[in-house]
Amino acid sequence: MLNVDRITFDPKIMAGQACIRGMRVPVSLVLNLLTNGKTTEDIIADYPYLEVEDIQQSLVYGAWLAREQYYPKANKLAG
Repeated sequence: MLNVDRITFDPKIMAGQACIRGMRVPVSLVLNLLTNGKTTEDIIADYPYLEVEDIQQSLVYGAWLAREQYYPKANKLAG
């Protein structure tokens, strides 16, 4: 089972985006920072209220979202 208890959703916070522990820090921000070369240490230095586990769970959540699968409809044979 997906263990992302630090990832929260609240329509009153960041319009319901996936956020870290109810704070106004969207998971997408953390993933964007990592994608653009920031290290976990860099992110924690810039956002001292975040913890290593917050960043790890952001990665887990992002990887889970990327597992989307595409199932094309089967073509019906004319008949």
